[in-house]
Amino acid sequence: MPTEILMPALSPTMEEGTLAKWLVTEGDTVSAGDLLAEIETDKATMEFEAVDEGTVGRILVPEGTESVKVNSPIAVLLAEGESEADIGSATATAEPAPPAPETEAPAPAPASAEPAPAASAPPAAPATSSKGNRIFASPLARRIAADKGLDLSRIKGSGPKGRIVKADVESAQAQPAAVSTAPMPDTPGADAIKAMFDDREFEEVALDGMRKVIAARLGEAKQTIPHFYLRRDIMLDELLRFRSQANKQLETRGVKLSVNDFIIKACALALQTVPDANAVWAGDRIIKLKPSDVAVAVAIEGGLFTPVLKDAHLKTLSTLSTEMKELAALARDRKLAPHQYKGGSFAISNLGMFGIKNFDAVINPPHGSILAVGAGEKMPVVNDDGELAVATVMSVTLSVDHRVIDGAVGAEFLSAVKTNLENPIGMLA
Repeated sequence: MPTEILMPALSPTMEEGTLAKWLVTEGDTVSAGDLLAEIETDKATMEFEAVDEGTVGRILVPEGTESVKVNSPIAVLLAEGESEADIGSATATAEPAPPAPETEAPAPAPASAEPAPAASAPPAAPATSSKGNRIFASPLARRIAADKGLDLSRIKGSGPKGRIVKADVESAQAQPAAVSTAPMPDTPGADAIKAMFDDREFEEVALDGMRKVIAARLGEAKQTIPHFYLRRDIMLDELLRFRSQANKQLETRGVKLSVNDFIIKACALALQTVPDANAVWAGDRIIKLKPSDVAVAVAIEGGLFTPVLKDAHLKTLSTLSTEMKELAALARDRKLAPHQYKGGSFAISNLGMFGIKNFDAVINPPHGSILAVGAGEKMPVVNDDGELAVATVMSVTLSVDHRVIDGAVGAEFLSAVKTNLENPIGMLA
């Protein structure tokens, strides 16, 4: 039976992608690991490899096609001895029956056997969505969902044809009690809003994959994460003097440290000083990380990325500076690989270069906190001698997930960040 090649999930948040370019044609022979296509995800343009050997019998989705759903067929692969005449049902448009319960496979890896349910466990009743449609999930996935109190209708399956498998429920967070999502009677829909501006000149901008993900994730974050905010002013004069001296010595190596490089290092060390702040929310538990993996927001056209600097507490300022510049360049070209933006417990969002004095950033789940950094500005202050002086002051705001970090812990962490930035030489020890 010919094998369908499915649109793969190339990033954790990918629900659909654009088939940018085919790297094979019908009739080509391919082996496992050969490149098949270039696919634009919500994060980047990535190459898709074959997982089986065979002959490309038919291409079902032409290159340039947008909004191709994950796990939908994009081509058909013929095994040895099969011909195009055998394709037939492989390209049928009708929804096929769900796979046998004993087999599950997240795309695009080959299918793997799932353990059968224990003999003493009663069979799980078929789940249905709020609309009465059956939800396809493996028996093991159903049992895990029941144990964790998860609603299967709110979990997106990564198995064939969207089937929910073990990995989907293990990575899902426990949902709060269901609340009505019905709009208020006076809430206008998209068409009604558009009608309001019928007599005005406007342009409609369709949402691309990145903007859809940003809207969904940050909307969810503000609705489900109990944010609270901590604010501090940080004196930058000592840091600016030290940075100027360091850059003179690093000039021959082509390295130029930014204030943001110092902020990354200061936060990474603070996460080590206050390990309870180095944590993420995992639905039914808190996960505390040992290394300081710091995510940094990078603005690009149409959205933003948060590449992660792994083990930032162990790296020198010059190494952090170089790595951050490389990741930012990849982000702007939409070439970041998943391992370069996944993970981290904490993030930094710096709008100081745009002249913003202070702001409150939205936590990027599952992170426990995010630091919003404003511009450093000269202003009158009272110094340690009680005298009026002029200093460069930077305002920062720490947005904290109260499920993960309590107020005193957040305050201790922010105090450690302030201490590190106001005593930059100490960060070299």
